[in-house]
Order: sequence, then C-alpha cells, then structure tokens
Amino acid sequence: MIEFRYDTQLLIDGENLDEDEINDYITEHFAGDCLLVVGDDTLIKLHFHTNKPWEVLEYCASLGEIYDIVVEDMDRQARGLKG
Repeated sequence: MIEFRYDTQLLIDGENLDEDEINDYITEHFAGDCLLVVGDDTLIKLHFHTNKPWEVLEYCASLGEIYDIVVEDMDRQARGLKG
C-alpha cells in the first residue's frame, strides 16, 4: 500500500520565488513525502508525493505560472495499470 498516492511534478515560472519558503510552506501545509523544490528566483521545479495534488497545484499557481504539470497515480502503476 502506498501512503501518498500521487507523484506530482511541475514547474513554476514567476518572480522573487524562494525555494526555501516554498519548501517550508508545503512541508507545513500538505501531507506527503519525497519533496524536492529546486530552482532560482524565476523558475522552480517541484516534485512531491501527496494524496491531494490539486491542493499543491492551487498553491503553486498562486506563486506564478505553472506548466509541465505531471500527476501520476503510483498506486495504479504498482498494480501494473497505466498511472
């Protein structure tokens, strides 16, 4: 059984982005694991396993333009189905 079902990945294009602040906000406000937030003040790559990817997407969209969005269902993948 996978605790956090959805592998969520995206890019955030914005201004004055702070990877540490984004990392801390996600850690404090969303349940999940395998968080990776890297980039600079104009472009951030985010990777996170969560059960509510729509909440993470909504937060990230508040920071700037989000694109290259990938949400994969790791539970389906583990059962040999298309994720």
